[in-house]
Amino acid sequence: MPFQITRKHEIHCGHRVCGHEGKCRNLHGHAYVIHFTCEAHSLDPLDRVIDFGVIKSLLCQWLEDKWDHRMLIWEQDPLLEALQAIDHSVVAVPFNPTAENMAAHLVTHVGPDLLADTSVRLVRVQVDETSKCSATFYA
Repeated sequence: MPFQITRKHEIHCGHRVCGHEGKCRNLHGHAYVIHFTCEAHSLDPLDRVIDFGVIKSLLCQWLEDKWDHRMLIWEQDPLLEALQAIDHSVVAVPFNPTAENMAAHLVTHVGPDLLADTSVRLVRVQVDETSKCSATFYA
């Protein structure tokens, strides 16, 4: 059975859910807590899955660089061009920025790229949108 570790990281960013039937169709933000779960089939020479600092320097830093204090807008959102024209912090993402899609993107695209030179893989991401609501994606 594989070993797993989880590291969490908090970011603050905004989004809007294009096509949402309620108030989430409006621009708004969250203090997201992202839980990265990594897995290895064996431990390293120090009996760890991987040093937690490596997860911080790769996955958490990616969040800081790409999404923290930014506005995530779906590349098909009709407001994207207008928003980018008035604010450089708008980031076009290839998905409607729900917590579910954010988690899936981190597991399927970001994790494999950033962890390619390690002996671990990102197998689960939980995105806490609020203290009451979260979404999880498993590899």
